[in-house]
Amino acid sequence: MSENKIPYKIYLDESEMPKAWYNLRADMKNKPAPLLNPGTLEPMTAQELGEVFCNELVKQELDDTTPFFEIPREIRDFYKMYRPSPLVRAYCLEQKLGTPAKIYYKFEGNNTSGSHKLNSAIAQAYYAKQQGLKGVTTETGAGQWGTALSMACSYLGLDCKVYMVKCSYEQKPFRREVMKVYGANVTPSPSDTTQVGRKILAEFPGTGGSLGCAISEAVEAATSMPGYRYVLGSVLSQVMLHQSVIGLETKAAMEKYGVKPDIIIGCAGGGSNLGGLIAPFMGEKLRGEADYRIIAVEPASCPSFTRGEYRYDFCDTGKVCPLAKMYTLGSSFMPSADHAGGLRFHGMSSVLSQLYDDGHMEAVSVKQTDVFQAAEDFARIEGILPAPESSHAILTAVNEAMRCKETGEEKTILFGLTGTGYFDLAAYQKFHEGIMTNTVPTDQDIAASLAKLPKV
Repeated sequence: MSENKIPYKIYLDESEMPKAWYNLRADMKNKPAPLLNPGTLEPMTAQELGEVFCNELVKQELDDTTPFFEIPREIRDFYKMYRPSPLVRAYCLEQKLGTPAKIYYKFEGNNTSGSHKLNSAIAQAYYAKQQGLKGVTTETGAGQWGTALSMACSYLGLDCKVYMVKCSYEQKPFRREVMKVYGANVTPSPSDTTQVGRKILAEFPGTGGSLGCAISEAVEAATSMPGYRYVLGSVLSQVMLHQSVIGLETKAAMEKYGVKPDIIIGCAGGGSNLGGLIAPFMGEKLRGEADYRIIAVEPASCPSFTRGEYRYDFCDTGKVCPLAKMYTLGSSFMPSADHAGGLRFHGMSSVLSQLYDDGHMEAVSVKQTDVFQAAEDFARIEGILPAPESSHAILTAVNEAMRCKETGEEKTILFGLTGTGYFDLAAYQKFHEGIMTNTVPTDQDIAASLAKLPKV
């Protein structure tokens, strides 16, 4: 038996919490395309990436052959505060829908950050601390990643500078304040504190910002201050690796009770939670050991999978980051400020993009008002107020369950409930007052952005 096929159970401790992260890339026949230097268009070297990222994280980013990475004891001890996270059978939802389907969700909101983001935040902060750094910089959309990183940095005694997408900074003041509770410095992006921020403000006056803008500012800040490195909450392969704890725990719990999912659903912005949830299941699928229907759900206002192109593109609006081959809407694409969730990135993880392009998973886009209706229904039925991001997966899970009701099929549906929505009440208020809209980019909007893609 090859190392890749060693049962993942071996990598779980007595509490069924992972002792190692699973690297899905090791089982991919077609590996994700490498990151490219924007100047030379050659694959980024470890030395080049080390100028931006922590050294150990660079090793993880570039390694697409090692199946498992041992989780350091200090990180596992931190995980014990909130892991293993609950896998819940949605009995009440099944009954309300009258469906023969069995519905399960993996709930990642049982920590102060309110989301799955803490799984990677503590890992990245740990490696920064091990390297002897003073602090880290990052971006955040809805604020979940910024909150998680501020918690991790506070725990380890690191400085944390967060560039928060401006419209979210204004719409979600309480999440911003939680970051400050944990000692983070939070700046609305784009800002006038960086060269790239001033350039974006000049080109897009009055913009509500995007993750691409915030990434540019965070990278500039990190590379201009000695003792700092940049960390990212999604998209990169290292983040998918850390988030594999979600899928490993889920698979262990389902197998313990003799349950196998037919359909696995996750919301998709940059890809971190979806990649983490599906990792061990997709590994089985790639090795030919099992089959699953896997669905990525994205917002209709930022539909990189369903309306983007599979091309090399900048990961940031300011075009200072490496080029990644991914499904993208173009780095200059600006999601509508009315978009209420954190799924605002113009592209998608290179790992997930390759899997999608190879036909191993599906993608759908859904409208914002439908998402919030599903969120409210779920809160009333299951008792958890979900984050807007998670609610994309909820809506699609409900739609699949209703198809089972129509056909009489008794399928098992698994979805990721990535976090809670208690800091998103301003968006819920807009929904209740009937002023939330469904802003969907036109073909012309997307074409104009795609026309600016680099010629690679």
